Amino acid sequence: MNFLKSSFAPIIILMALVSLQACKAKKLIQKPVTPTETAKPVAVVQPQPTVQETKPIVLAKQPEIDINNIKIQFEFDSSILRTDSYAILDKIASAIKSNPSIKCALNGYASIEGTAEHNMQLSIDRANAVKTYLINAGISASSITSRGFGTSNPVADNSTEAGRILNRRVEIMKLN
Repeated sequence: MNFLKSSFAPIIILMALVSLQACKAKKLIQKPVTPTETAKPVAVVQPQPTVQETKPIVLAKQPEIDINNIKIQFEFDSSILRTDSYAILDKIASAIKSNPSIKCALNGYASIEGTAEHNMQLSIDRANAVKTYLINAGISASSITSRGFGTSNPVADNSTEAGRILNRRVEIMKLN
């Protein structure tokens, strides 16, 4: 019991001091202005109200993004979207929202590392990750189709790391 009293007492005192300091009102002291005998009264001139002509605000139209043949890149053996893809996907989502008749296909691909079955599933998961993001952004699921193609249709040489990085992708293709 003595231990509790001895350990809580400093904490309670410290908290009381902190709360008192926070509650203390700060005084603002203004120095009194002493008029001098040589000072002359200053005439206050009221500004005349001016009438400004208001012009309507014209919002610049955002350039429309070309939804066809956009590539979203992925890390090695991952179907998690990279954060640099969010801005692109947000633009795509707003373009589809502005024209709901747009339909698009999401084609997932993988690089050559791993088994054919693993790469096929990875490419499907990548396409579904992009589809999920777009659906969460307010796009109708009926306007998006997603498919996985595994290691088929490489856009670069799979024998180099730079080529494999380019092959880990989801291509967004406009259908209409």
